[in-house]
Amino acid sequence: MCLYHRLIEKEAKLAVIGLGYVGLPIALEFAKKISVIGFDISQPRIDMMKKRIDPSGELDSSAFDNCDIEFTTDIEDLRKANFFIVGVPTPIDEHKLPDLKPLLSATGSIGTVLKKGDYVVFESTVYPGCTEEDCIPILELLSGLKFKDDFKVGYSPERINPGDKEHTLAKTVKVVSGCDEESLDIIAKTYELVVQAGVFRATSIKVAEAAKIIENTQRDVNIAFMNELSIIFNRMGINTYEVLEAAGTKWNFLRFSPGLVGGHCIGVDPYYLTHKAQALDYHAQVINSGRYVNDTMGFYIAKQTVKKIISFGKDIGKAKVLVMGATFKENVEDIRNSKIADVVKELKSYSVSVDVTDTRASSDHLMHEYGFGLVKEIGTDYDAIIVAVNHHEYLELDEQYFKSISSNPGLVVDIKGIYRGKIKELNYWSL
Repeated sequence: MCLYHRLIEKEAKLAVIGLGYVGLPIALEFAKKISVIGFDISQPRIDMMKKRIDPSGELDSSAFDNCDIEFTTDIEDLRKANFFIVGVPTPIDEHKLPDLKPLLSATGSIGTVLKKGDYVVFESTVYPGCTEEDCIPILELLSGLKFKDDFKVGYSPERINPGDKEHTLAKTVKVVSGCDEESLDIIAKTYELVVQAGVFRATSIKVAEAAKIIENTQRDVNIAFMNELSIIFNRMGINTYEVLEAAGTKWNFLRFSPGLVGGHCIGVDPYYLTHKAQALDYHAQVINSGRYVNDTMGFYIAKQTVKKIISFGKDIGKAKVLVMGATFKENVEDIRNSKIADVVKELKSYSVSVDVTDTRASSDHLMHEYGFGLVKEIGTDYDAIIVAVNHHEYLELDEQYFKSISSNPGLVVDIKGIYRGKIKELNYWSL
């Protein structure tokens, strides 16, 4: 009996290694169909999941209903599994180089429990070639088994969008790949158990890796173009969003908007591709240029705010600014790689007093990660208010609210352009 049928009959188990915003939804979806082991190195996170709590704040307790799943931090429990899915983070280091330590550590853990006939599928975003060049040798070394002859490997990139309740795992086409035809078929059928939208069978592991890395790189480059346009149009005295609205009437115009690009995907993944390009003696000019533009937008926004305050005849050293929103994007709790930190840092470099508020983020997490927390009470005399993240809670705010917490003259900096046309009395600026 093949592994796929053994999984269906619950004669074999599937293990998910890494239960973050990617791994936990996958584990729970599979656990509604087959027997699953959910593994994570964090005992506090495991304890929360045993209580039907998602540490990432993405899923409610009902997501744990009717799930055949065992949560554990014990590597020995993984010996009971035959199909492994790796969904650990792949960040960058302080030099903006790929940090593969979590991935290689997870691979090593699997290598110590790998058995003949087992399958390992990687979901973590990597550069093309990483699975075969970096991960498989570790599996062979630690297991004493031979790749393809004794165990099979595949790659199926994650496509989960934090905070998105529409494009869920089940509703998004899953790209899958295997090391040969047999493994591709078994991996595809296994994912079809939980992905209603179906799967796309990539021709090779490298193709699947490359497909994932360009998804986010494409968005990064396009947003960088919008950000560069916003800098140019600002010097021309015209509003970028008004330009985009007009240009968007053309049927084939690509709809992207300027803004801060952070998070653990778009702001990170392009560096994996440029790293691999560099190893192949090619300097990725367009991708690197786009990264530079997006990485400097936080500083640009802060400087523009400072210039506006000074233009009002105010002493910048005595200025107070409120930053509304600290997560990396709207309607999530996630603060990883939030570019709001760049805005705050740059403002403080001008001796500006900065308050930060957010309806979703944790003050303790912000303090630990960036050295600033959230104010307990919003003041009433801000020289500028920067609406940095368009949380749902901010969408209905009107000019009267901003006037009630502003000094005179007041300034609203609307990064995402959500109040365009609504601010009449206060000074207004957006990208």
